Amino acid sequence: MEAEDLSSAAGYEGHIEYLGDKKSDCTLRITDLRLSDSAGYRFRLITSGDKFAGSPVSLTVTDVVLEMDPTSVSERENVTLTCRTKCTLDPITVYSWYKNGQPIPNSNTSSPVYILFSVSSEDTGRYSCAVEGHEDLPSAEETLTVRCKYMWFKYILVY
Repeated sequence: MEAEDLSSAAGYEGHIEYLGDKKSDCTLRITDLRLSDSAGYRFRLITSGDKFAGSPVSLTVTDVVLEMDPTSVSERENVTLTCRTKCTLDPITVYSWYKNGQPIPNSNTSSPVYILFSVSSEDTGRYSCAVEGHEDLPSAEETLTVRCKYMWFKYILVY
């Protein structure tokens, strides 16, 4: 793949900023990261007649993903929500949990696992999660369906 000069590439205006001093500091800032920013980046130094390229630095941008197990249950069963990311996180990361786009009260945890115990029909909805400091970038929503559990009784008439 041919190297591309991002300083003038369409779609990168205001997204890529060179912060270096053009002598010994080659610092690049990428703001508002996108999945499409995952790539190898390198600086190329052009002098009067010579070109030098630095070693590439690999950048991988990932999403936060919510896994739900199971996604369809009967009342009084448990559901496990797991918030996953490939990002390296601080060991004391806090996870936030959402139902239908609203924070679930008292649900922030230091564990990437959140369990819904003994669900009822009111637990039906769309769930998502986010990582502390990035609540504006929640996972895609997963839908939980809770089926009503009917109790059957047999009546015996005695005369």
